[in-house]
Amino acid sequence: MKRKTFLKNAGTVLSGTFIASHLHANPFGISANSKKIKVAMVGTGNRGIDMWGKPVIEEYGDILEFVGLCDINSGRVAYAKEAMKLSCPVFTDFDKMMTETKPDKLIVTTVDGTHHQFIIKGMEYGADIITEKPMTTTEAKCQAIIDAEKKTGKKVTVTFNYRYSPHRQKIYELLRAGAIGKITSVDFHWYLDVYHGADYFRRWHRLRENSGSLLVHKSSHHFDLLNWWIDSDPKTVYGNGALEFYGKNGTVRGENCRECEHKNDCKFFWDINKKKELHDLYVNNYQYDHYLRDGCVFRTDTDIFDKMAVQIKYANNVQVSYSLTAYAPYEGYRISFNGTKGKLDAWIKERQPWEEEPFDVIELTTAFGKKETIKMPNKEGGHGGGDVRLRKQVFTPGEDKYRQGAGLRDGAMAVLIGIAARNSIDTGKAVNIADLTTLVPQEQKG
Repeated sequence: MKRKTFLKNAGTVLSGTFIASHLHANPFGISANSKKIKVAMVGTGNRGIDMWGKPVIEEYGDILEFVGLCDINSGRVAYAKEAMKLSCPVFTDFDKMMTETKPDKLIVTTVDGTHHQFIIKGMEYGADIITEKPMTTTEAKCQAIIDAEKKTGKKVTVTFNYRYSPHRQKIYELLRAGAIGKITSVDFHWYLDVYHGADYFRRWHRLRENSGSLLVHKSSHHFDLLNWWIDSDPKTVYGNGALEFYGKNGTVRGENCRECEHKNDCKFFWDINKKKELHDLYVNNYQYDHYLRDGCVFRTDTDIFDKMAVQIKYANNVQVSYSLTAYAPYEGYRISFNGTKGKLDAWIKERQPWEEEPFDVIELTTAFGKKETIKMPNKEGGHGGGDVRLRKQVFTPGEDKYRQGAGLRDGAMAVLIGIAARNSIDTGKAVNIADLTTLVPQEQKG
């Protein structure tokens, strides 16, 4: 049952005071007569609307209200207001929105390369920040956010939804319980298929200035999981990477799919007109900023990698071998933790219609042969059930038993691995995390 439905059904039995104190744990000091938390959002693309717009209103409309929406594209922000069924004002001028609406919390869902601008300004205007991952894309921008949080006293929350899925939480529980003894090394390999992987090369992500490369935009998710699971900070990073499949490697290309002369024979043709929400949000508002949501995956200006391999040494001496491939035939990942008392293996394959009963697997093997296989059903939507659990922790924070809530330091350490790996690929040299910002890697996070 959705939280809002439960609250409605419980209203005839439970008093407002009981609900506030027991269900909300009164996280913001809200009483039955208190004003709602004022929330604004900058960046009203598909992610903002479908992750931090409509579901937040549905689940937490009783304790918060949107007071403003902002986007550089006037058509998109108008569409977002209608899609979210809001009556609040919309803006294309961020400073004007913050000055006029004075939100308590600002949700940042813009292009990655601009996150720092809105995070820093938002805190300076007096708002706490809820930002999509990656927190930012360069070491200089990361340091600026660190300095701003310290100066303003406001708080940055980074929304790592992968921490919240039951499968990944179970891995955390097993590792913290010492199921394989002391962790010594990890092998982690992530596969983006030719549908999902290709989509990053259609959009703004294909340019480093926007996304920081997939090592930052996508892999920061994975690096955060590693930091959380290993319970230590990265110390040294070495990377390899190349662009060998998308971009300049295509034999045919156009500007975008819907107007391409090769649409009938290109395997990467994607018809945005079949998705009404995307058509209405992006195609209908192309005139305002000329953004192509269905851009060609073989555009020659692409400057990110589509295959990456990273070696990470942690402050507690754990060694990690990580890879990301953006053109695999199936989607998912495999991870193997090696420890002093055994080994934990886990894997997920997504979008595999040949399986009638999808499930995620954890295999625990202790030294000298005892093996246990744990199969966890994988029927929940929203990143394996992570999205709804994340929103609950963000808007009604309570006990954080598994330390899933992520702040600025977590966001920084995740992106710094990707930034270091990107820098290492460019220079051919290993990069020390301590050389990137004022943050000093810690042997143990707790």
